[in-house]
Amino acid sequence: MDRKQVKVVVTGAGGLIGRHAAIRLHAQNCAARFRGAVEPFDLVTLDHAGFDDDAALAAALAGADAVLHFAGVNRAPDDVLENANPAIAQRLVDACGTAQVTPHIVYANSIHAQTDTPYGRSKSGAAAILAGVGIFTDLILPHIFGEGARPYYNNVTATLIDQILKGETPDVNPDGKVQLVHAGVAAQAAIDAVVNGTTGQIAPQGRVTPVPELFAMLSAFHDSYTHNIYADLSDDFTVALFNCYRTATYPDGWPRPLKLNTDARGTLFEAVKGGGGGQTFLSTTEPGVTRGDHFHLTKVERFLVVQGEAVIRIRPVLGNAVWEYHVNGAAPAPVDMPTLHTHSIENVGEGPLLTLFWTHDLFDPENPDTFADPVRGAL
Repeated sequence: MDRKQVKVVVTGAGGLIGRHAAIRLHAQNCAARFRGAVEPFDLVTLDHAGFDDDAALAAALAGADAVLHFAGVNRAPDDVLENANPAIAQRLVDACGTAQVTPHIVYANSIHAQTDTPYGRSKSGAAAILAGVGIFTDLILPHIFGEGARPYYNNVTATLIDQILKGETPDVNPDGKVQLVHAGVAAQAAIDAVVNGTTGQIAPQGRVTPVPELFAMLSAFHDSYTHNIYADLSDDFTVALFNCYRTATYPDGWPRPLKLNTDARGTLFEAVKGGGGGQTFLSTTEPGVTRGDHFHLTKVERFLVVQGEAVIRIRPVLGNAVWEYHVNGAAPAPVDMPTLHTHSIENVGEGPLLTLFWTHDLFDPENPDTFADPVRGAL
């Protein structure tokens, strides 16, 4: 596609893959704005309510170059489920006609579309309707996991995490297997299809993982993280899975007071353990000054105030809720930054603030995974 701003409509933006896609498009806009360049995407997000009004849906689609279609129904009585996704697809097609646009549609399909089940027929039926519009990409997805997934819906990873955090014993199928793809990978595949003009079928390959093995990995995260120890974060899959686990600990699981070893000489505490490497750095911040106001897609990051007083603020990207954590060096308690959440730290004390930062990887100026986005206000 050319270099003009591309209008992209994301349906199902309140769902798992839709949210990840919207955040990744927003991240590219943030990066361009930081450089003083034109934002590449005119982003429009629609949740399920966006399909309640035909006129409003058509208005949202006006001038659209692309639609990342993630809206759909995954669970319902069989007779409802079989018709639900084709009906949503038809409403989208009709709205495109009303808006007089022929966008590139990328559809989040499923490996189950090949099965003779109500859900399989529902997904394949929707694909057939959307394929008739014109430019079409059929994104065939296996089991998706990611930050913000709904437990007890259709996501075994999120369900296991929720049960582990609650101290419950899950009923794990010893023979169960899942083919796991992170929601960010699926979302990026959809975005890349639009940017590169890729049509036809795309099928990201997931990692085949026995459910008992998945449960063991998540349990190991929990056991070590509870004791202030990071997992070995040397491969991308583990980082993605660990980010899903730790994001589920917010907002109520933080800050986490550290064990202080105090005697006549002073105090010693362990700031960071494990992780397989990473980068540690310190900063001083003057009173009234705020650092941060950015977010990450994959980076694991820890803030630990060792001198002074601060407020750490965290907001879900494209969300409104702001969480505040008051921390001070007299009682060291780290706050880890969840991925897909913009964050900042403000010195609210009377003297200099000394903060230790740790990330699981070395900073790469060519791929910083850091996107300027204010927690409060606007740039």
